[in-house]
Amino acid sequence: MSTPSPDSGSSSRLWSVYLWALSFLKPYWRTFALLVLTTSLVSGIELAVPKFIQHFLDVLLPSRDRSGYYWLTALLGAAFAVRIGAEMLQNLLGRSVQERAARDLQHAIFRHLRKLGFAHFERTPVGQTLSFLNTEVAAIQTMYRQGFPWMIDGLIFSVLSLAMMASTHVGLTLIVLPGLLLYYIFGPSLERKASLSGKEMAANRVAENQKVYESVSAAAELRAFSAERWDLSRYEEKVAAFNRSMIRTYWFAYWRGTNRRLSYFAGAIVLFIYGYWLINQGALSVGAFISFLLYYFTAMHRLTSVITNITEQKVLMYQAERLYRFMRTEPTVPEPDRPLPLPEVRGEIRFEDVRFQYEDGQPVLNGLTLTIQPGQRVALVGESGCGKSTALKLIGRFYDPEEGRILLDGVPIDRLAFGTLRGPLGYVFQETYLYGASVKENIRFGRPEATDEEVIEAAKAAYAHPFIQELPDGYDTLVGERGVRLSGGQKQRIAIARMFVKNPSVVLLDEATSALDNASEHEVQQALDRLFIGRTVVAVAHRLSTVSQFDAIAVLKRGRVAQFGTYAELSGTDGPFRRLLEGREERKEALHV
Repeated sequence: MSTPSPDSGSSSRLWSVYLWALSFLKPYWRTFALLVLTTSLVSGIELAVPKFIQHFLDVLLPSRDRSGYYWLTALLGAAFAVRIGAEMLQNLLGRSVQERAARDLQHAIFRHLRKLGFAHFERTPVGQTLSFLNTEVAAIQTMYRQGFPWMIDGLIFSVLSLAMMASTHVGLTLIVLPGLLLYYIFGPSLERKASLSGKEMAANRVAENQKVYESVSAAAELRAFSAERWDLSRYEEKVAAFNRSMIRTYWFAYWRGTNRRLSYFAGAIVLFIYGYWLINQGALSVGAFISFLLYYFTAMHRLTSVITNITEQKVLMYQAERLYRFMRTEPTVPEPDRPLPLPEVRGEIRFEDVRFQYEDGQPVLNGLTLTIQPGQRVALVGESGCGKSTALKLIGRFYDPEEGRILLDGVPIDRLAFGTLRGPLGYVFQETYLYGASVKENIRFGRPEATDEEVIEAAKAAYAHPFIQELPDGYDTLVGERGVRLSGGQKQRIAIARMFVKNPSVVLLDEATSALDNASEHEVQQALDRLFIGRTVVAVAHRLSTVSQFDAIAVLKRGRVAQFGTYAELSGTDGPFRRLLEGREERKEALHV
Protein backbone atom coordinates (compact mmCIF):
# COMPACT_ATOMS: atom_id res chain seq x y z
CA MET A 1 0.00 0.00 0.00
CA SER A 2 1.16 3.52 -0.76
CA THR A 3 1.97 5.79 2.13
CA PRO A 4 -0.76 8.39 2.58
CA SER A 5 0.37 11.80 1.55
CA PRO A 6 -0.91 15.33 1.37
CA ASP A 7 -2.07 17.02 -1.77
CA SER A 8 0.49 16.54 -4.46
CA GLY A 9 0.32 20.20 -5.39
CA SER A 10 1.20 21.50 -1.93
CA SER A 11 4.47 23.35 -1.45
CA SER A 12 5.45 21.16 1.50
CA ARG A 13 4.95 18.03 -0.57
CA LEU A 14 7.05 19.34 -3.44
CA TRP A 15 9.71 20.45 -1.00
CA SER A 16 9.86 16.88 0.40
CA VAL A 17 10.24 15.56 -3.15
CA TYR A 18 12.97 18.11 -3.82
CA LEU A 19 14.96 17.17 -0.72
CA TRP A 20 14.58 13.47 -1.55
CA ALA A 21 15.91 14.04 -5.08
CA LEU A 22 18.84 16.06 -3.74
CA SER A 23 19.71 13.26 -1.29
CA PHE A 24 21.22 11.30 -4.19
CA LEU A 25 23.86 14.03 -4.50
CA LYS A 26 25.05 13.48 -0.92
CA PRO A 27 27.63 10.74 -1.66
CA TYR A 28 29.38 13.14 -4.04
CA TRP A 29 29.55 16.14 -1.70
CA ARG A 30 33.30 16.59 -2.24
CA THR A 31 32.84 16.82 -6.00
CA PHE A 32 29.85 19.05 -5.41
CA ALA A 33 31.84 21.35 -3.11
CA LEU A 34 34.53 21.66 -5.79
CA LEU A 35 31.77 22.44 -8.30
CA VAL A 36 30.49 25.23 -6.03
CA LEU A 37 33.99 26.72 -5.74
CA THR A 38 34.51 26.52 -9.50
CA THR A 39 31.13 28.15 -10.16
CA SER A 40 31.97 30.90 -7.69
CA LEU A 41 35.30 31.52 -9.44
CA VAL A 42 33.57 31.86 -12.82
CA SER A 43 31.03 34.30 -11.35
CA GLY A 44 33.73 36.26 -9.53
CA ILE A 45 35.61 36.86 -12.79
CA GLU A 46 32.37 37.87 -14.50
CA LEU A 47 31.67 40.38 -11.73
CA ALA A 48 35.14 41.92 -12.09
CA VAL A 49 35.03 42.50 -15.87
CA PRO A 50 32.72 45.60 -15.85
CA LYS A 51 35.06 47.30 -13.36
CA PHE A 52 38.02 46.56 -15.65
CA ILE A 53 36.15 48.20 -18.52
CA GLN A 54 35.26 51.21 -16.33
CA HIS A 55 38.89 51.63 -15.29
CA PHE A 56 39.97 51.50 -18.94
CA LEU A 57 37.41 54.09 -20.11
CA ASP A 58 37.68 56.50 -17.17
CA VAL A 59 41.36 56.24 -16.21
CA LEU A 60 43.61 54.64 -18.79
CA LEU A 61 42.08 56.04 -21.96
CA PRO A 62 42.08 59.75 -20.91
CA SER A 63 45.61 59.53 -19.42
CA ARG A 64 47.00 57.48 -22.31
CA ASP A 65 48.78 55.31 -19.74
CA ARG A 66 50.35 52.60 -21.89
CA SER A 67 51.90 50.73 -18.98
CA GLY A 68 48.54 50.56 -17.21
CA TYR A 69 46.89 49.54 -20.48
CA TYR A 70 49.36 46.65 -20.92
CA TRP A 71 48.86 45.52 -17.35
CA LEU A 72 45.07 45.66 -17.70
CA THR A 73 45.21 43.73 -20.98
CA ALA A 74 47.43 41.07 -19.40
CA LEU A 75 45.15 40.87 -16.38
CA LEU A 76 42.04 40.52 -18.54
CA GLY A 77 43.74 37.86 -20.67
CA ALA A 78 44.73 35.90 -17.56
CA ALA A 79 41.22 36.26 -16.13
CA PHE A 80 39.62 35.01 -19.34
CA ALA A 81 42.07 32.07 -19.51
CA VAL A 82 41.26 31.13 -15.91
CA ARG A 83 37.56 31.48 -16.64
CA ILE A 84 37.74 29.20 -19.69
CA GLY A 85 39.55 26.54 -17.66
CA ALA A 86 37.14 26.96 -14.74
CA GLU A 87 34.12 26.66 -17.04
CA MET A 88 35.51 23.45 -18.56
CA LEU A 89 36.05 22.05 -15.06
CA GLN A 90 32.61 23.31 -14.03
CA ASN A 91 30.91 21.49 -16.90
CA LEU A 92 32.91 18.31 -16.25
CA LEU A 93 32.14 18.30 -12.52
CA GLY A 94 28.48 19.17 -13.09
CA ARG A 95 28.02 16.37 -15.61
CA SER A 96 29.90 13.93 -13.36
CA VAL A 97 27.68 14.66 -10.36
CA GLN A 98 24.48 14.55 -12.43
CA GLU A 99 25.28 11.26 -14.15
CA ARG A 100 26.48 9.47 -11.02
CA ALA A 101 23.50 10.64 -8.97
CA ALA A 102 21.13 9.58 -11.79
CA ARG A 103 22.85 6.18 -11.97
CA ASP A 104 22.39 5.72 -8.21
CA LEU A 105 18.74 6.71 -8.57
CA GLN A 106 18.20 4.13 -11.32
CA HIS A 107 19.84 1.47 -9.18
CA ALA A 108 17.61 2.44 -6.26
CA ILE A 109 14.52 2.18 -8.48
CA PHE A 110 15.60 -1.24 -9.73
CA ARG A 111 16.26 -2.50 -6.19
CA HIS A 112 12.89 -1.17 -5.06
CA LEU A 113 11.17 -2.93 -7.97
CA ARG A 114 12.62 -6.20 -6.73
CA LYS A 115 11.32 -5.52 -3.22
CA LEU A 116 7.78 -4.74 -4.38
CA GLY A 117 7.39 -8.24 -5.68
CA PHE A 118 5.05 -10.02 -8.03
CA ALA A 119 1.85 -8.16 -7.13
CA HIS A 120 3.24 -4.85 -8.37
CA PHE A 121 4.15 -6.24 -11.79
CA GLU A 122 0.72 -7.85 -12.22
CA ARG A 123 -1.21 -4.63 -11.60
CA THR A 124 1.19 -1.98 -12.97
CA PRO A 125 1.53 -1.34 -16.72
CA VAL A 126 5.06 -2.04 -18.00
CA GLY A 127 5.14 1.33 -19.75
CA GLN A 128 4.72 3.07 -16.40
CA THR A 129 7.63 1.15 -14.90
CA LEU A 130 9.82 1.98 -17.90
CA SER A 131 8.80 5.62 -17.51
CA PHE A 132 10.18 5.61 -13.96
CA LEU A 133 13.57 4.42 -15.19
CA ASN A 134 13.73 6.80 -18.15
CA THR A 135 11.41 9.82 -18.24
CA GLU A 136 11.29 10.52 -14.50
CA VAL A 137 15.03 9.96 -14.03
CA ALA A 138 15.70 12.30 -16.97
CA ALA A 139 13.46 14.90 -15.28
CA ILE A 140 15.51 14.67 -12.09
CA GLN A 141 18.72 14.95 -14.11
CA THR A 142 17.36 18.17 -15.62
CA MET A 143 16.50 19.34 -12.12
CA TYR A 144 20.10 18.74 -11.08
CA ARG A 145 21.34 20.59 -14.14
CA GLN A 146 19.14 23.64 -13.51
CA GLY A 147 19.31 23.52 -9.72
CA PHE A 148 22.16 23.63 -7.27
CA PRO A 149 24.66 25.25 -7.35
CA TRP A 150 23.54 27.37 -10.30
CA MET A 151 20.35 28.74 -8.74
CA ILE A 152 22.18 29.74 -5.55
CA ASP A 153 25.00 31.19 -7.61
CA GLY A 154 22.47 33.11 -9.72
CA LEU A 155 20.84 34.62 -6.63
CA ILE A 156 24.17 35.58 -5.06
CA PHE A 157 25.45 36.98 -8.37
CA SER A 158 22.28 39.05 -8.80
CA VAL A 159 22.54 40.50 -5.27
CA LEU A 160 26.24 41.32 -5.75
CA SER A 161 25.50 42.90 -9.14
CA LEU A 162 22.78 45.08 -7.56
CA ALA A 163 25.28 46.04 -4.84
CA MET A 164 27.85 47.02 -7.49
CA MET A 165 25.16 49.04 -9.30
CA ALA A 166 24.26 50.83 -6.08
CA SER A 167 27.92 51.56 -5.38
CA THR A 168 28.15 53.12 -8.86
CA HIS A 169 25.00 55.27 -8.63
CA VAL A 170 22.10 54.86 -6.21
CA GLY A 171 19.70 56.91 -8.33
CA LEU A 172 20.23 54.74 -11.41
CA THR A 173 19.72 51.63 -9.29
CA LEU A 174 16.42 52.87 -7.91
CA ILE A 175 15.13 53.88 -11.33
CA VAL A 176 15.35 50.32 -12.74
CA LEU A 177 13.05 48.93 -10.05
CA PRO A 178 9.86 49.56 -12.13
CA GLY A 179 11.26 47.16 -14.74
CA LEU A 180 11.63 44.48 -12.07
CA LEU A 181 8.14 45.24 -10.77
CA LEU A 182 6.72 44.78 -14.28
CA TYR A 183 8.14 41.27 -14.28
CA TYR A 184 6.72 40.46 -10.87
CA ILE A 185 3.24 41.84 -11.71
CA PHE A 186 2.65 39.48 -14.63
CA GLY A 187 5.28 36.83 -13.96
CA PRO A 188 3.69 34.78 -11.12
CA SER A 189 0.45 34.20 -13.07
CA LEU A 190 2.36 32.98 -16.11
CA GLU A 191 4.62 30.84 -13.93
CA ARG A 192 1.60 29.20 -12.30
CA LYS A 193 -0.07 28.43 -15.60
CA ALA A 194 3.17 27.09 -17.07
CA SER A 195 3.62 24.86 -14.02
CA LEU A 196 0.12 23.33 -14.30
CA SER A 197 0.51 22.86 -18.04
CA GLY A 198 3.86 21.16 -17.45
CA LYS A 199 2.20 18.73 -15.02
CA GLU A 200 -0.38 17.82 -17.65
CA MET A 201 2.35 17.39 -20.27
CA ALA A 202 4.25 14.98 -17.98
CA ALA A 203 1.13 12.84 -17.47
CA ASN A 204 0.45 12.75 -21.22
CA ARG A 205 4.05 11.73 -21.88
CA VAL A 206 3.62 8.69 -19.62
CA ALA A 207 0.36 7.75 -21.39
CA GLU A 208 2.05 8.00 -24.79
CA ASN A 209 4.97 5.82 -23.65
CA GLN A 210 2.54 3.21 -22.31
CA LYS A 211 0.68 3.14 -25.63
CA VAL A 212 3.91 2.62 -27.58
CA TYR A 213 4.82 -0.32 -25.34
CA GLU A 214 1.36 -1.87 -25.77
CA SER A 215 1.53 -1.54 -29.56
CA VAL A 216 4.96 -3.15 -29.77
CA SER A 217 3.96 -5.97 -27.39
CA ALA A 218 0.74 -6.70 -29.29
CA ALA A 219 2.29 -6.66 -32.78
CA ALA A 220 1.17 -10.22 -33.62
CA GLU A 221 -2.41 -9.70 -32.37
CA LEU A 222 -2.76 -6.42 -34.26
CA ARG A 223 -1.79 -8.11 -37.51
CA ALA A 224 -3.91 -11.18 -36.84
CA PHE A 225 -7.03 -9.04 -36.32
CA SER A 226 -6.12 -6.42 -38.95
CA ALA A 227 -6.37 -3.84 -36.17
CA GLU A 228 -3.41 -1.68 -37.19
CA ARG A 229 -5.60 1.29 -38.17
CA TRP A 230 -7.54 1.07 -34.90
CA ASP A 231 -4.30 0.92 -32.94
CA LEU A 232 -2.81 3.79 -34.93
CA SER A 233 -5.83 5.97 -34.16
CA ARG A 234 -5.43 5.29 -30.43
CA TYR A 235 -1.73 6.13 -30.66
CA GLU A 236 -2.49 9.33 -32.56
CA GLU A 237 -4.95 10.34 -29.82
CA LYS A 238 -2.22 9.96 -27.19
CA VAL A 239 0.29 11.88 -29.31
CA ALA A 240 -2.26 14.63 -29.99
CA ALA A 241 -3.00 15.00 -26.27
CA PHE A 242 0.72 15.23 -25.51
CA ASN A 243 1.30 17.72 -28.32
CA ARG A 244 -1.58 19.92 -27.15
CA SER A 245 -0.21 20.07 -23.62
CA MET A 246 3.33 20.59 -24.92
CA ILE A 247 2.27 23.50 -27.19
CA ARG A 248 0.33 25.02 -24.30
CA THR A 249 3.38 24.72 -22.05
CA TYR A 250 5.65 26.28 -24.68
CA TRP A 251 3.09 29.04 -25.25
CA PHE A 252 3.22 30.02 -21.60
CA ALA A 253 7.01 29.74 -21.73
CA TYR A 254 7.00 32.13 -24.73
CA TRP A 255 4.90 34.72 -22.89
CA ARG A 256 7.05 34.26 -19.85
CA GLY A 257 10.11 35.06 -21.97
CA THR A 258 8.32 38.01 -23.58
CA ASN A 259 7.47 39.40 -20.15
CA ARG A 260 11.11 39.04 -19.15
CA ARG A 261 12.33 40.86 -22.27
CA LEU A 262 9.80 43.67 -21.74
CA SER A 263 11.18 44.07 -18.22
CA TYR A 264 14.72 44.23 -19.64
CA PHE A 265 13.87 46.79 -22.29
CA ALA A 266 11.69 48.97 -20.08
CA GLY A 267 14.50 49.27 -17.58
CA ALA A 268 17.11 49.77 -20.29
CA ILE A 269 15.16 52.62 -21.93
CA VAL A 270 14.83 54.44 -18.61
CA LEU A 271 18.53 53.82 -17.92
CA PHE A 272 19.63 55.31 -21.25
CA ILE A 273 17.47 58.40 -20.79
CA TYR A 274 18.54 59.07 -17.22
CA GLY A 275 22.14 57.97 -17.81
CA TYR A 276 22.49 60.34 -20.76
CA TRP A 277 21.24 63.21 -18.60
CA LEU A 278 23.66 62.30 -15.76
CA ILE A 279 26.63 62.13 -18.14
CA ASN A 280 25.75 65.55 -19.63
CA GLN A 281 25.47 66.98 -16.12
CA GLY A 282 28.90 65.56 -15.25
CA ALA A 283 27.38 63.47 -12.47
CA LEU A 284 28.40 60.14 -14.06
CA SER A 285 31.34 59.07 -16.19
CA VAL A 286 30.97 57.12 -19.42
CA GLY A 287 32.94 54.20 -17.96
CA ALA A 288 30.74 54.07 -14.88
CA PHE A 289 27.61 54.12 -17.06
CA ILE A 290 28.88 51.30 -19.28
CA SER A 291 29.84 49.31 -16.16
CA PHE A 292 26.38 49.96 -14.70
CA LEU A 293 24.67 48.72 -17.89
CA LEU A 294 26.72 45.51 -17.89
CA TYR A 295 25.80 44.83 -14.26
CA TYR A 296 22.16 45.64 -14.99
CA PHE A 297 21.80 43.23 -17.90
CA THR A 298 23.69 40.40 -16.20
CA ALA A 299 21.73 40.88 -12.96
CA MET A 300 18.39 40.92 -14.79
CA HIS A 301 19.36 37.87 -16.82
CA ARG A 302 20.52 35.91 -13.79
CA LEU A 303 17.58 36.92 -11.60
CA THR A 304 14.86 36.18 -14.13
CA SER A 305 16.63 32.92 -15.05
CA VAL A 306 16.54 31.89 -11.41
CA ILE A 307 12.80 32.65 -11.22
CA THR A 308 12.16 30.77 -14.47
CA ASN A 309 14.22 27.83 -13.20
CA ILE A 310 12.20 27.73 -10.00
CA THR A 311 9.03 27.38 -12.09
CA GLU A 312 10.59 24.75 -14.31
CA GLN A 313 11.76 22.93 -11.18
CA LYS A 314 8.10 22.75 -10.11
CA VAL A 315 7.16 21.26 -13.48
CA LEU A 316 9.93 18.70 -13.10
CA MET A 317 8.82 18.04 -9.53
CA TYR A 318 5.42 16.86 -10.75
CA GLN A 319 7.27 14.15 -12.68
CA ALA A 320 9.66 13.44 -9.85
CA GLU A 321 6.74 13.21 -7.43
CA ARG A 322 5.39 10.13 -9.21
CA LEU A 323 8.77 8.51 -8.72
CA TYR A 324 8.93 9.70 -5.11
CA ARG A 325 5.56 8.12 -4.35
CA PHE A 326 6.60 4.93 -6.09
CA MET A 327 9.80 4.73 -4.03
CA ARG A 328 7.75 5.16 -0.85
CA THR A 329 5.37 2.32 -1.77
CA GLU A 330 5.65 -0.45 0.77
CA PRO A 331 6.03 -4.05 -0.46
CA THR A 332 2.85 -6.09 -0.11
CA VAL A 333 5.00 -9.11 0.79
CA PRO A 334 7.72 -7.93 3.21
CA GLU A 335 10.78 -9.96 4.11
CA PRO A 336 10.88 -10.90 7.83
CA ASP A 337 13.11 -8.79 10.10
CA ARG A 338 14.37 -11.86 11.96
CA PRO A 339 14.18 -14.79 9.54
CA LEU A 340 14.35 -18.38 10.74
CA PRO A 341 16.92 -20.86 9.40
CA LEU A 342 16.00 -23.85 7.24
CA PRO A 343 18.99 -26.20 7.52
CA GLU A 344 17.97 -29.10 5.26
CA VAL A 345 14.95 -29.05 2.98
CA ARG A 346 12.94 -32.27 2.90
CA GLY A 347 10.10 -30.78 0.85
CA GLU A 348 7.00 -31.07 3.02
CA ILE A 349 4.43 -28.39 2.15
CA ARG A 350 1.41 -27.74 4.31
CA PHE A 351 -1.53 -25.39 3.71
CA GLU A 352 -3.49 -24.66 6.90
CA ASP A 353 -6.91 -23.06 6.36
CA VAL A 354 -5.50 -20.63 3.77
CA ARG A 355 -7.76 -17.84 2.53
CA PHE A 356 -6.86 -15.40 -0.20
CA GLN A 357 -8.38 -12.99 -2.69
CA TYR A 358 -6.84 -10.57 -5.15
CA GLU A 359 -7.42 -6.83 -4.87
CA ASP A 360 -11.01 -5.90 -5.76
CA GLY A 361 -11.76 -9.53 -6.57
CA GLN A 362 -13.76 -12.52 -5.34
CA PRO A 363 -12.22 -14.94 -2.82
CA VAL A 364 -9.96 -17.42 -4.63
CA LEU A 365 -8.88 -19.69 -1.79
CA ASN A 366 -11.49 -20.25 0.90
CA GLY A 367 -10.00 -22.36 3.67
CA LEU A 368 -7.53 -24.47 1.66
CA THR A 369 -6.02 -27.21 3.80
CA LEU A 370 -3.59 -29.64 2.17
CA THR A 371 -0.44 -31.52 3.13
CA ILE A 372 2.13 -32.65 0.56
CA GLN A 373 4.68 -35.12 1.87
CA PRO A 374 8.42 -34.94 1.06
CA GLY A 375 9.10 -36.48 -2.33
CA GLN A 376 5.40 -36.76 -3.14
CA ARG A 377 4.05 -35.75 -6.55
CA VAL A 378 0.71 -33.97 -6.18
CA ALA A 379 -1.37 -32.45 -8.97
CA LEU A 380 -3.82 -29.59 -8.44
CA VAL A 381 -6.79 -29.81 -10.80
CA GLY A 382 -10.15 -28.10 -11.11
CA GLU A 383 -12.17 -25.64 -13.11
CA SER A 384 -10.71 -22.27 -14.06
CA GLY A 385 -10.65 -19.83 -11.16
CA CYS A 386 -10.62 -22.47 -8.42
CA GLY A 387 -7.23 -21.27 -7.11
CA LYS A 388 -4.74 -23.78 -8.57
CA SER A 389 -2.17 -21.26 -9.89
CA THR A 390 -2.75 -19.01 -6.89
CA ALA A 391 -1.75 -21.83 -4.55
CA LEU A 392 1.58 -22.16 -6.39
CA LYS A 393 2.19 -18.41 -6.16
CA LEU A 394 1.54 -18.49 -2.44
CA ILE A 395 4.14 -21.24 -1.93
CA GLY A 396 6.81 -18.92 -3.32
CA ARG A 397 5.38 -15.91 -1.42
CA PHE A 398 4.50 -14.02 -4.58
CA TYR A 399 1.54 -13.12 -2.39
CA ASP A 400 0.72 -13.66 1.29
CA PRO A 401 -2.56 -15.28 2.39
CA GLU A 402 -5.06 -13.12 4.22
CA GLU A 403 -5.73 -15.89 6.71
CA GLY A 404 -4.15 -19.19 7.55
CA ARG A 405 -0.54 -20.12 6.89
CA ILE A 406 1.73 -22.17 4.66
CA LEU A 407 4.63 -24.19 6.08
CA LEU A 408 7.74 -25.64 4.47
CA ASP A 409 9.12 -28.50 6.54
CA GLY A 410 7.12 -27.21 9.50
CA VAL A 411 8.42 -23.63 9.28
CA PRO A 412 5.96 -20.84 8.34
CA ILE A 413 7.20 -19.50 5.02
CA ASP A 414 6.56 -15.89 6.07
CA ARG A 415 9.31 -16.39 8.70
CA LEU A 416 11.88 -17.35 6.06
CA ALA A 417 14.12 -14.98 4.14
CA PHE A 418 13.26 -14.87 0.44
CA GLY A 419 16.56 -16.50 -0.49
CA THR A 420 16.06 -19.28 2.06
CA LEU A 421 12.51 -19.95 0.84
CA ARG A 422 13.00 -19.66 -2.92
CA GLY A 423 16.42 -21.28 -3.05
CA PRO A 424 15.02 -24.84 -2.81
CA LEU A 425 12.03 -24.04 -5.06
CA GLY A 426 12.02 -24.46 -8.82
CA TYR A 427 9.26 -23.05 -11.02
CA VAL A 428 8.34 -24.11 -14.55
CA PHE A 429 5.62 -21.81 -15.90
CA GLN A 430 3.27 -22.31 -18.81
CA GLU A 431 5.15 -19.63 -20.75
CA THR A 432 8.90 -19.67 -20.23
CA TYR A 433 10.72 -16.36 -20.29
CA LEU A 434 14.07 -16.51 -22.06
CA TYR A 435 16.48 -13.60 -22.10
CA GLY A 436 17.87 -12.34 -25.39
CA ALA A 437 21.18 -14.06 -24.60
CA SER A 438 22.76 -17.36 -25.53
CA VAL A 439 21.26 -20.79 -24.82
CA LYS A 440 24.08 -21.40 -22.35
CA GLU A 441 23.36 -18.23 -20.38
CA ASN A 442 19.63 -18.96 -20.31
CA ILE A 443 20.26 -22.38 -18.78
CA ARG A 444 22.87 -20.98 -16.37
CA PHE A 445 20.17 -18.54 -15.19
CA GLY A 446 19.06 -21.36 -12.85
CA ARG A 447 22.43 -21.11 -11.02
CA PRO A 448 24.74 -18.36 -12.30
CA GLU A 449 27.91 -19.98 -10.93
CA ALA A 450 27.31 -23.25 -12.85
CA THR A 451 30.16 -24.40 -15.10
CA ASP A 452 29.81 -25.09 -18.83
CA GLU A 453 30.01 -28.81 -18.11
CA GLU A 454 27.14 -28.58 -15.61
CA VAL A 455 25.09 -26.63 -18.14
CA ILE A 456 25.60 -29.32 -20.79
CA GLU A 457 24.75 -32.11 -18.33
CA ALA A 458 21.56 -30.28 -17.38
CA ALA A 459 20.60 -29.90 -21.05
CA LYS A 460 21.17 -33.62 -21.60
CA ALA A 461 18.98 -34.46 -18.58
CA ALA A 462 16.25 -32.20 -20.01
CA TYR A 463 16.49 -33.85 -23.48
CA ALA A 464 17.56 -30.47 -24.85
CA HIS A 465 21.12 -31.33 -25.88
CA PRO A 466 20.27 -32.78 -29.33
CA PHE A 467 18.35 -29.76 -30.61
CA ILE A 468 20.87 -27.34 -29.05
CA GLN A 469 23.68 -29.02 -31.00
CA GLU A 470 21.75 -28.44 -34.22
CA LEU A 471 21.52 -24.67 -33.61
CA PRO A 472 23.92 -22.49 -35.67
CA ASP A 473 26.28 -21.76 -32.73
CA GLY A 474 25.23 -24.55 -30.41
CA TYR A 475 25.12 -23.41 -26.80
CA ASP A 476 26.36 -19.96 -27.83
CA THR A 477 23.37 -19.36 -30.13
CA LEU A 478 21.43 -16.21 -29.27
CA VAL A 479 17.77 -17.12 -28.75
CA GLY A 480 16.36 -13.65 -29.51
CA GLU A 481 14.04 -11.57 -27.39
CA ARG A 482 11.89 -13.83 -25.18
CA GLY A 483 13.36 -16.83 -27.02
CA VAL A 484 11.61 -16.01 -30.30
CA ARG A 485 13.98 -18.24 -32.31
CA LEU A 486 12.97 -21.38 -30.42
CA SER A 487 9.74 -23.40 -30.49
CA GLY A 488 7.47 -23.72 -27.47
CA GLY A 489 8.73 -27.22 -26.69
CA GLN A 490 12.36 -26.16 -27.00
CA LYS A 491 11.80 -23.23 -24.64
CA GLN A 492 10.18 -25.50 -22.07
CA ARG A 493 13.10 -27.91 -22.21
CA ILE A 494 15.46 -24.97 -21.64
CA ALA A 495 13.34 -24.11 -18.59
CA ILE A 496 13.61 -27.69 -17.34
CA ALA A 497 17.38 -27.61 -17.92
CA ARG A 498 17.45 -24.55 -15.68
CA MET A 499 15.80 -26.65 -12.98
CA PHE A 500 18.41 -29.39 -13.33
CA VAL A 501 21.15 -26.78 -12.95
CA LYS A 502 19.44 -25.27 -9.91
CA ASN A 503 18.70 -28.71 -8.44
CA PRO A 504 15.68 -27.69 -6.32
CA SER A 505 14.12 -29.83 -3.63
CA VAL A 506 10.61 -28.74 -4.63
CA VAL A 507 9.39 -28.41 -8.22
CA LEU A 508 6.33 -26.28 -8.96
CA LEU A 509 4.71 -26.52 -12.40
CA ASP A 510 1.97 -24.25 -13.67
CA GLU A 511 0.42 -26.00 -16.70
CA ALA A 512 3.89 -26.46 -18.16
CA THR A 513 2.68 -28.50 -21.16
CA SER A 514 -0.80 -27.12 -21.83
CA ALA A 515 0.32 -24.80 -24.67
CA LEU A 516 2.32 -27.49 -26.54
CA ASP A 517 1.38 -29.80 -29.36
CA ASN A 518 1.34 -33.57 -28.78
CA ALA A 519 4.87 -34.19 -30.08
CA SER A 520 6.38 -31.36 -28.03
CA GLU A 521 4.36 -32.39 -24.98
CA HIS A 522 5.75 -35.91 -25.15
CA GLU A 523 9.35 -34.62 -25.29
CA VAL A 524 8.80 -32.17 -22.45
CA GLN A 525 6.99 -34.78 -20.36
CA GLN A 526 9.99 -37.10 -20.67
CA ALA A 527 12.22 -34.34 -19.33
CA LEU A 528 9.80 -33.58 -16.51
CA ASP A 529 9.58 -37.24 -15.47
CA ARG A 530 13.35 -37.27 -15.07
CA LEU A 531 13.25 -33.94 -13.16
CA PHE A 532 10.64 -35.28 -10.72
CA ILE A 533 12.84 -38.10 -9.42
CA GLY A 534 13.61 -37.59 -5.71
CA ARG A 535 11.80 -34.25 -5.49
CA THR A 536 8.54 -32.94 -4.09
CA VAL A 537 6.35 -31.92 -7.03
CA VAL A 538 3.27 -29.70 -7.05
CA ALA A 539 1.78 -29.37 -10.53
CA VAL A 540 -1.19 -27.45 -11.86
CA ALA A 541 -2.58 -29.67 -14.61
CA HIS A 542 -4.83 -28.77 -17.52
CA ARG A 543 -4.50 -32.07 -19.33
CA LEU A 544 -5.53 -34.70 -16.80
CA SER A 545 -3.72 -37.47 -18.68
CA THR A 546 -0.36 -35.90 -17.76
CA VAL A 547 -0.90 -36.55 -14.03
CA SER A 548 -2.19 -40.09 -14.21
CA GLN A 549 1.06 -41.40 -12.68
CA PHE A 550 1.19 -38.84 -9.87
CA ASP A 551 1.10 -40.02 -6.27
CA ALA A 552 -2.00 -37.97 -5.52
CA ILE A 553 -4.41 -35.50 -7.10
CA ALA A 554 -6.09 -32.66 -5.19
CA VAL A 555 -9.32 -31.49 -6.81
CA LEU A 556 -10.00 -27.86 -5.94
CA LYS A 557 -13.48 -26.41 -5.93
CA ARG A 558 -14.42 -22.93 -4.68
CA GLY A 559 -10.96 -22.54 -3.17
CA ARG A 560 -10.99 -25.78 -1.15
CA VAL A 561 -9.91 -29.38 -1.60
CA ALA A 562 -13.05 -31.19 -2.72
CA GLN A 563 -11.35 -34.57 -3.40
CA PHE A 564 -7.93 -36.07 -2.73
CA GLY A 565 -6.58 -39.40 -3.96
CA THR A 566 -4.83 -41.21 -6.78
CA TYR A 567 -5.91 -41.01 -10.42
CA ALA A 568 -7.39 -44.50 -10.23
CA GLU A 569 -9.27 -43.82 -7.00
CA LEU A 570 -10.76 -40.52 -8.16
CA SER A 571 -11.67 -41.64 -11.67
CA GLY A 572 -13.51 -44.64 -10.22
CA THR A 573 -15.51 -42.55 -7.78
CA ASP A 574 -18.42 -40.26 -8.58
CA GLY A 575 -17.32 -36.74 -7.80
CA PRO A 576 -15.78 -33.53 -9.18
CA PHE A 577 -12.75 -35.29 -10.68
CA ARG A 578 -14.86 -37.77 -12.63
CA ARG A 579 -17.03 -34.95 -13.94
CA LEU A 580 -13.90 -33.06 -14.99
CA LEU A 581 -12.66 -36.18 -16.78
CA GLU A 582 -15.98 -36.80 -18.50
CA GLY A 583 -16.25 -33.12 -19.50
CA ARG A 584 -12.81 -33.25 -21.14
CA GLU A 585 -13.76 -36.46 -23.00
CA GLU A 586 -16.98 -34.88 -24.27
CA ARG A 587 -15.05 -31.86 -25.56
CA LYS A 588 -12.58 -34.16 -27.34
CA GLU A 589 -15.44 -36.04 -29.01
CA ALA A 590 -17.07 -32.77 -30.07
CA LEU A 591 -13.81 -31.63 -31.66
CA HIS A 592 -13.63 -34.83 -33.72
CA VAL A 593 -17.22 -34.59 -35.02
